[in-house]
Amino acid sequence: ETWLVTISELPYAKMPTLDDILEHIGEFDLFQKQVFFVLCFMSAAFTPIYVGVIFLGFTPEHHCLSPGVAELSSRCGWSLEEELNYTVPEQGRRGESFSSRCRRYNVDWNTTGLSCINPLENFTGYYGNRSSIPLTHCQDGWVYDSSGSSIVTEFNLVCEDSWKVDLFQSCVNAGFFFGSIYVGYIADRFGRKLCLVVTILLSATSGVLVAFAPSYLWMVIFRFLQGLVSKGSWTAGYILITEIVGPSHRKTVGILYQVAFTVGLLLLDGVAYAIPHWRWLQLTVTLPCFLLLLYYWCLPESPRWLISQKQNDKAMKIVDYIAKKNGKKLPAHFQNINLEEDDGEKRSPSFTDLVRTPQMRKHTFILMYNWLASSLQYQGLIMHMAMAGEDMYLDFFYSALVEFPAAFIILLTINRIGRRYPWAVATLVAGVACLIMALIPEDIHWLKVTVGCIGRMGITMSIEMVCFVNTELYPTFLRNLGVMVCSSFCDVGGILAPFMVYRLAEIWHELPLIVFAVVGLIAGGLVVLLPETKGKTLPETIEDVENLHRQENPREKIIYLHVQTQEVACSK
Repeated sequence: ETWLVTISELPYAKMPTLDDILEHIGEFDLFQKQVFFVLCFMSAAFTPIYVGVIFLGFTPEHHCLSPGVAELSSRCGWSLEEELNYTVPEQGRRGESFSSRCRRYNVDWNTTGLSCINPLENFTGYYGNRSSIPLTHCQDGWVYDSSGSSIVTEFNLVCEDSWKVDLFQSCVNAGFFFGSIYVGYIADRFGRKLCLVVTILLSATSGVLVAFAPSYLWMVIFRFLQGLVSKGSWTAGYILITEIVGPSHRKTVGILYQVAFTVGLLLLDGVAYAIPHWRWLQLTVTLPCFLLLLYYWCLPESPRWLISQKQNDKAMKIVDYIAKKNGKKLPAHFQNINLEEDDGEKRSPSFTDLVRTPQMRKHTFILMYNWLASSLQYQGLIMHMAMAGEDMYLDFFYSALVEFPAAFIILLTINRIGRRYPWAVATLVAGVACLIMALIPEDIHWLKVTVGCIGRMGITMSIEMVCFVNTELYPTFLRNLGVMVCSSFCDVGGILAPFMVYRLAEIWHELPLIVFAVVGLIAGGLVVLLPETKGKTLPETIEDVENLHRQENPREKIIYLHVQTQEVACSK
């Protein structure tokens, strides 16, 4: 008689890991679902920081304030259209927006005897040609066609100072870039929970300071400080939830955590529509974040982190609590737990390891470029659609909605088709959509928005897929460093995005879309060069990474032979 016993059936064959225990007490049961639900508020609260510039930095139609024009218009009984036509340079002429918005006639509108039918004929040198009248800067400010307020209208960030809106958004992304370095260290050194609570407190405080900033300079400083900690709090929440669920649910939970960000987009759109004044809007989306400090009392520390700090007793208390909340009982033979990585050979990560071998070098450069391209396209497309739209709030709402089917498509395809081809197709679709958008005439706005939404869905899929594929292409000892270095280029893309959108649009309104199309098409082509990771074990060494492109995984062969040896030993 012959009977077979695999390694997993022998409880004392190896030290049990946390994943082994989660299989018995629930990989994604009641307790994990509750933690996931409350952490989703953290993900949604990150939305106003990431894309809030769309509403905080909204630029309405504007023209120079000319002293005396209001009195003349009142005396003559002009409509607003007549007033603009008579007193604003190049008004109504396509392609002459800079003159109509940033220059005014260098004349004295308080001159007596001005005609109400054609007031400019009273000035010397005018013989039916407006171009002969000298122009000057908007020395007395601007008039904005808006019932609300934004940082643009309050600080006059238009014309020669319009680049300051770009800087406002770039500063928060620069904060993301520098903050990701030290926040990651804090999370590894002092724990996920403490990092989460501290960064929430600092982010909410700096967000309130932004709302009360007395000047543009202070506003930018506070916004940079908010960026330093806010992405860290979002990331700490992401790490915490993925570390307390079982391996079979991690990707799903990670994607759904980003879906909560999409819910935040819709909420932000509604709140911004209801509160069109930027300081009140900033306060409204920031003050609720202080409620997230309750995480200190309602969230556990990550048991994985406690294990890595050799605090097994505390980790076991949390594991017991999870089991109790899930209505399960911890098996008696699970007395001690250890990290999976502890059994292997310890090796210190190095930046040179990221580019030392051919496959590692290829993975690193392609992932860096795709992080940059995804962020550039995602933020850039949002900004461009808001800038070009007839109804900013409605266009923002439509484009946010398509992120839901993007997440559904990912969940449907990653375990059936794989990672590489859905990712490549999504990135190429985003690039092609940007190109088509640039070619659609302005008067077919509905078609432009529709194609833009398709592009938004593609780039959303691309961003969500690069998040977890990045972790699958690096060995265990190098995984955190590889993700940190590559994902930092996401923030570089965010720094570049506002300058590319708003500055290139001054040359040609559709030029940013052409750039996004080229960047996206290149990114999609590069994705095809990466190996497929579906069904393959996570690499443990650089040698494993070098062999990922092969059809068979050598590590799987080793494990298989080891299991066969155990089976033979148990045969009768």
